[in-house]
Amino acid sequence: MIRSALGRIKCTTFAKAEKTWSCSLGANQLRFISSAELAVEKTRDRSRFENMPAKEELTFGTTFSDHMLTIEFENGAWHAPKIVPYQNLSLSPAATSLHYGLQCFEGMKAYKTVGDDSDLRLFRPELNMKRLSNSMERLQLPGHDFDSEQLIQCIAELVRLDQDWIPSGEGYSLYLRPTVIATHKFLGLAAPSSLLLYVITSPVGPYYKSGFSPVRLMADSSYIRAWPGGTGNAKVGGNYAPTMKPQAEAVTKGYDQVLWLFGENDEITEVGAMNIFVALINKETGRKELVTAPLDRGDILPGVTRASILELSRMWNEFDVSERSLTMPEVVEAADDGRLLEAFGAGTAAVVSPISCIQYKGRDIEIPTTGELTQRMWDEITGIQYGKLEGPEGW
Repeated sequence: MIRSALGRIKCTTFAKAEKTWSCSLGANQLRFISSAELAVEKTRDRSRFENMPAKEELTFGTTFSDHMLTIEFENGAWHAPKIVPYQNLSLSPAATSLHYGLQCFEGMKAYKTVGDDSDLRLFRPELNMKRLSNSMERLQLPGHDFDSEQLIQCIAELVRLDQDWIPSGEGYSLYLRPTVIATHKFLGLAAPSSLLLYVITSPVGPYYKSGFSPVRLMADSSYIRAWPGGTGNAKVGGNYAPTMKPQAEAVTKGYDQVLWLFGENDEITEVGAMNIFVALINKETGRKELVTAPLDRGDILPGVTRASILELSRMWNEFDVSERSLTMPEVVEAADDGRLLEAFGAGTAAVVSPISCIQYKGRDIEIPTTGELTQRMWDEITGIQYGKLEGPEGW
């Protein structure tokens, strides 16, 4: 059902589509998530779908499809998975996710193959499942050793059921938000014993509605997004809330995003909520080099797009590819020497986002846009996502 290259979903009829599920404890609990136990309750209300905005008018994260996937964890075991009509959650005000940030999430997309709306695709979902498991483990959430393939199968069924919500055409997709929250009713600070894993979906349009829109960055060392030993390598809500204030300050000063720095040497870490890549001519070797921050300190999120860019670059073998610390003084020197070639952010929402300027210590460092490599990465990755190009073996 899931093709290794891209997580392709065969559009088959789901055998349990008319079955409804009533969750109970005991016999219906499973040590691991099992897609074989998945049951579906279809919505009878089509008004949400009928009132969906035209695809050209979609705004990211504001429209939600008819159904959602839910899987409860309690007493050391997972309940059977359910697909139910989209609905609000019922949660105790004492739930530890509300008080101590015991929650994590993922961002991924489902696509329709260009020219064949019946061919549904996921892009490297196994990497999202691995990261979700790692995030859960970092928060000491039980059940983090779930079977990734089984959860992917459940998500695939959700996508099948709501495939009409995926707009046709390149640039359009169904954004998927797997989320895990602690539901443990306890005001004490302790690892939770109960969880809710749920997946909601949202139809989205192109990130760039009329070509690339290069971003201007404000390099900030007064605020720190993440640090070694923290949670920067996990996708937890607590990483994002503290970025709101610095982001607002950057906007008031005329910049689009914050470039997060770390350490005495102002090492470049991430941009906004994305990984960052810088292409330059290495001063020591004289060769072209693509640089991104390393994962070994634990302060960088292991992005799926990041991994894909690194793998493609190494497969092409046309320039040096480095996962190393890159400092702002090094970038300034490269710009002054004419060795700074291009820079871009990378993430699920944008794929790649060209960077045209970095403000650092009162100076605007201009960067050529949109660079040849930025455009090539966009063309290659989106081509694979929409089935126009074949992905590397193992994708």
